[in-house]
Amino acid sequence: MRLGKNMLETTNPALKNHEAWREGVGACSDTDTATISGVVNKTGMLTSVAVAGGMLGIWLMQNQPSLAWPLGITGFIATIVVYFMILRNPARAKRTAWIYAGIQGAFLGVLTHALDGALANMGYAAVGGLALQAFVITISVLISMLALYYFRILQPTKKFTAAVSVLTLGIFITYMISFGMSMFGAEMPFLSLGSAMEGGNAALIGIGLNLLILCVASLWLIIDFGIVEKQVKSGAPKQMEWFCAFILIVTLVWIYLEAVKLCFRLAILFGNRR
Repeated sequence: MRLGKNMLETTNPALKNHEAWREGVGACSDTDTATISGVVNKTGMLTSVAVAGGMLGIWLMQNQPSLAWPLGITGFIATIVVYFMILRNPARAKRTAWIYAGIQGAFLGVLTHALDGALANMGYAAVGGLALQAFVITISVLISMLALYYFRILQPTKKFTAAVSVLTLGIFITYMISFGMSMFGAEMPFLSLGSAMEGGNAALIGIGLNLLILCVASLWLIIDFGIVEKQVKSGAPKQMEWFCAFILIVTLVWIYLEAVKLCFRLAILFGNRR
């Protein structure tokens, strides 16, 4: 199968490896071809695995907190290994994408639980909990982006993709600088969640930056939808539905992460004291 140059026009890291797609397609022996419904079903399966992983992460935090750190390091290494295994050969997604989804779900579950605990310690309350609020935002973003794509209001044109690519690169560099600063006990102004506790303009600017990053993450879905649609129309093997689901999960994880951080900031700024 010939893969079009559009495969190179996405900001999703899981879709940028052109050779990986070529090798992955060649490794598939399916006679059936991928379908949109198949991608949706498998995305739902991986999402369910991520939710289960999140529940397991919360349970571990509540019952075995001493295991959080070693399991976190092990999970991080496993996620990196699985991620690049799938990039190297997309056909592996059928067997390993659920590992990525489960580990990422556990990480998000632990993070959400920790932020809920931080709110409680400061005397704030998030209505329904941060997990529910972030989940609702993630699903709302997914539905909204799908509607915008379906009605051709937003399309992954070259200019659109280039703009999202530049913004994504800027965010990545900023996060790397922030991580480097944290190694020396410093925080990136406004970007860190600590700015939410300062109140005033710092908190408002932090919310604005959080919203901007959430918007950029959401725009990835438009690009991903376009790539998935092109692959389905080109007659990709049915096994590639797992890879398509994997790339969507990568984006949804980022959206949820930014959503839970946004809900945390809003709970401090506008939430009710216990």
